[in-house]
Amino acid sequence: MKIATFNINGIRARVEALCAWLDAAQPDVAVLQEIKCLDAAFPRELLEERGYNIETHGQKSFNGVAILSKLPLEDVRRGLAGDDSDEQARWIEATVTGDHSALRICGLYLPNGNPAPGPKYDYKLAWMARLETRARELLAAEEPAVMAGDYNVIPLPEDAARPEAWERDALALPETRAAFRRIVNLGFTDAFRARHAGPGHYTFWDYQGGAWRKNDGIRIDHALLTPQAADLLTDCGIDTEPRAGDKPSDHTPLWIELDA
Repeated sequence: MKIATFNINGIRARVEALCAWLDAAQPDVAVLQEIKCLDAAFPRELLEERGYNIETHGQKSFNGVAILSKLPLEDVRRGLAGDDSDEQARWIEATVTGDHSALRICGLYLPNGNPAPGPKYDYKLAWMARLETRARELLAAEEPAVMAGDYNVIPLPEDAARPEAWERDALALPETRAAFRRIVNLGFTDAFRARHAGPGHYTFWDYQGGAWRKNDGIRIDHALLTPQAADLLTDCGIDTEPRAGDKPSDHTPLWIELDA
């Protein structure tokens, strides 16, 4: 089963680019971030005609997440528990059943947190604490589960082409990295690092300053696997082709393959 995560940075502006990638990459499941539209405005028809079932958790003009799946989506949940006042659409999860296993797929768009310090950074850290709670629940279930999406976290200096440029950014502050490590160290596997070591692997390049041309990127899109999902991992990679296309997102897809 091929599962991918892609921050599309506006589904209506980039639906053609999304469809071209889906046609080429053929993921069984794709989690999307920053769809930036309400559920009713999501361009379902173009994706449904490609064989995808669709569940969305949208928000007007900002945020928004979705799951596309060629397999049925069951027990769909929207929103990350722990703060009933949180109206930002950043979390969606559902179960898909493959040939061998049922998988819990969680798609997330973690807050950016800038400027830091400040209320936005406080919200980021609080959201990560709620994510840790959900991560513990997924581990306790002792079932295959994937938490994939735009984490807005640069885990280590080697995950940035110019780490010094991000030292004071909310994506790389010590508190951010510590919160991410706490989640991983519960027993999750960073799928990409399980297959690839060293610097030079990125999923985001800013639109400014010729970042794509210079390969001045950062790795902030991640797939974390419970031990039961990690046992099924056969491959993982970053698909850079969409970032080189017309009207690209500033992110590019990360994909994993599970023997599920």
